[in-house]
Amino acid sequence: MNMIVAYDIADPKRLARIAKIMLDYGTRVQKSIFEVSITANAFKEMKERVESVIVWGEDGVKYFPLCEKCAGTVEIIGKGEFTDPDAEYYIY
Repeated sequence: MNMIVAYDIADPKRLARIAKIMLDYGTRVQKSIFEVSITANAFKEMKERVESVIVWGEDGVKYFPLCEKCAGTVEIIGKGEFTDPDAEYYIY
């Protein structure tokens, strides 16, 4: 499944921990926004990891699921790049 994950974390240490978790699952598109292409099991794991870090009364995380059709119609205006989850990546 494809989704956008956005978060607002009150404490800088928790913010850094959440960002590191999200880097394990997706691509950062803005400071607190990630594009994620993930299986249902990996999504459950990601949520559990996030929930173990956040403070419920201070922090917020939102998961926006995207259907395949919607994910293919993303428009970028201004600074930004399209991230193709099916593209090949080379790590040097």
